[in-house]
Amino acid sequence: MTVPTGRRERKKAATRQKIADTALRLFLERGYDAVGIRDVAAEADVAVTTLFSHFASKEALVFEQDDNFEQRLTQAVTDRAPHEPLIPALRREILAMVRHCTADGSAPIYRMIDESRALREYEESMRLRHAESLATAIAADPGLSQTATACRTIARFVIDAYALAREAADPQAAVDEIFRMIEAAWEAA
Repeated sequence: MTVPTGRRERKKAATRQKIADTALRLFLERGYDAVGIRDVAAEADVAVTTLFSHFASKEALVFEQDDNFEQRLTQAVTDRAPHEPLIPALRREILAMVRHCTADGSAPIYRMIDESRALREYEESMRLRHAESLATAIAADPGLSQTATACRTIARFVIDAYALAREAADPQAAVDEIFRMIEAAWEAA
């Protein structure tokens, strides 16, 4: 995520982070369903309208890095070096994201997500949106000449690789195994 440069942007980013941190702490302490938006706003010492100016929904509070992850995925395509193959660039980014999401302390968060139907549904819609953004970035790359269907398929595979590896006993080995299959699928396309 880019660091805000101006004072106003830094204050907005700090407020957003404070709200997200407060929400996550309350959700983990009391349970996701037991905490309301007003509880989060009061604990973060912001107005409910301020909370909603930073987050579109209660579910978005849990996935506060959503925009950053989506941006990182598309940048793995658009910012890679000239002539750098696509799949290794995506593998590196997915591995970095998996490492971030499997770091110490993340297990209770994913347990909370698994226990909440609303959070599972939000995560699924988020993953589909990420896959569409990634597919668009792949399709727009002039150095890649795949069909729209191939781009969308690979993008879905990559997004699913993240979810599957995150849940694996050995996330790095899972990323390696999954990306061997993705590479074969890309070459077949």
